[in-house]
Amino acid sequence: MSTVRKLKFCVNNQWRDTDSGQYMDITNSSTGEVMAETPRCTADEVNQAVEAAKNAYPEWSSTPVQKRADLMFQFKRKIEENLDELATLVAKEHGKNMAESRGDVIKAMEVVEVACAAPTLMQGDSLMNVSTGHDTVMYREPLGVFAGIVPMNFPAMIPFGWMLPLCITTGNTFVLKAASQVPQTAMRLLELLIEAGLPEGVVNLVTCSRNEAELLLKHPDVEGISYVGSSSVGKHIYSTAAAHGKRVQVLGEAKNHALVLKDAIVERVALGIRNSSFGCAGQRCMALPVVCVEEEIADELVELLVKAAKELKVGPAYHDDTDLGPVISAEHKEKVSSWIDKGIEEGAEVVLDGRDVKVDGFENGFYMGPTILDKVKPGMSVGEEEIFGPVLCVKRVKDFEEGLQIMNGSPYANGSCIFTQNGYYAREFTYRTHAGMVGVNVGIPVPVSYFPFAGHKGSFYGDLHVMGKDGVAFYTEAKCVTSRWFTEEDRKDTKVGTWEGTIHRE
Repeated sequence: MSTVRKLKFCVNNQWRDTDSGQYMDITNSSTGEVMAETPRCTADEVNQAVEAAKNAYPEWSSTPVQKRADLMFQFKRKIEENLDELATLVAKEHGKNMAESRGDVIKAMEVVEVACAAPTLMQGDSLMNVSTGHDTVMYREPLGVFAGIVPMNFPAMIPFGWMLPLCITTGNTFVLKAASQVPQTAMRLLELLIEAGLPEGVVNLVTCSRNEAELLLKHPDVEGISYVGSSSVGKHIYSTAAAHGKRVQVLGEAKNHALVLKDAIVERVALGIRNSSFGCAGQRCMALPVVCVEEEIADELVELLVKAAKELKVGPAYHDDTDLGPVISAEHKEKVSSWIDKGIEEGAEVVLDGRDVKVDGFENGFYMGPTILDKVKPGMSVGEEEIFGPVLCVKRVKDFEEGLQIMNGSPYANGSCIFTQNGYYAREFTYRTHAGMVGVNVGIPVPVSYFPFAGHKGSFYGDLHVMGKDGVAFYTEAKCVTSRWFTEEDRKDTKVGTWEGTIHRE
């Protein structure tokens, strides 16, 4: 067994040992071995991170936006130069295969590219002569310190894509509570950002328990919170932080559905569903864990899905020929297995069971093969609650209307998609589906980063989503300046042209 590294947290660009003396294990998901330990920071150390961000804010916010964007250009170059190293790190500590791990890092870099356009994205609006002699300009300004609380499933994309680039490029400073199961990717990215020229205190990183993270929700110097994780925790974060006057965006759970109509190209659909359902071992909020299929083609589709899923090679995440890597931990493997048990108890039919998969030479890894549960009925919890594993539920429906009704009945509304060659039903679906991200013959309808990641219903709490123009708006506030200039003749004019400070139309 290799030596277990003790990691550090970062304040003011300095990597520090925790005073708590307590650490949390980080496992290599493919082997089950502990590969590192991350600090459980004290409350005082979390407060130090906030204080550093607060102290760095005045100078950083007054730095010209072009210089802040220049940092993103340098950071992007650093990511490109270290892409393979970063992808391998994601694969080892999380368990995604190498292609998916590269994708995780590349999706982070995609938002870094968007942040390079901050000089344009931060531009406000203006109008001359809004009233006689009066002009109004609207500016976008940063607010102060923001905190990010992130999950384990995308160690690069969520903290260093969805949150950090737009936050700091718009002039704010940032405290990241990294995911304790997978902090090494975020730590390495922060090292690269520091190498790119990050000033001290602009970004600070801690790992800690929920108790210490709770401080960020109430801290008087934190202006806003961005969170990704379970909806139950998200509701608590949203209500607590909002009650303390903070901006909040919460991205919660999902139970994305697809609707497959009888005119769809079934062979192609089966491959698309396989990749959507089992990619990243199902541990993503845009996974496709439920398929509603018209009864006429249900048998054919299920047969093709089983065949396609069996072709996936399960193995160590960092082996190039692996299609399906392990789940994040032994505990999560047990949780997913218990969901499959629950589905069987509820009456679902197991047509492919991945619970007993073994990988030679890696018997202690957290592996689960693809699992398909057929004939899942409305009301079965296995088809309605987030499992977050490589488990696909098939719901058989009579027609388009029944399928859409089932989908819209979900309390979550992150993504939905339809597979059809019928333009009428495709349009009807996009108009009537409740989800925020919709695919037509696209199994994972994640938008590119200049559009918002737009979950609805129980999948999101807040009003401004991550990425795109929403992301810029979340990290800035509007300031409207109305001005008027007087001539010598105006000195003699006693008519003001306003009442109670409000401009009227003269």
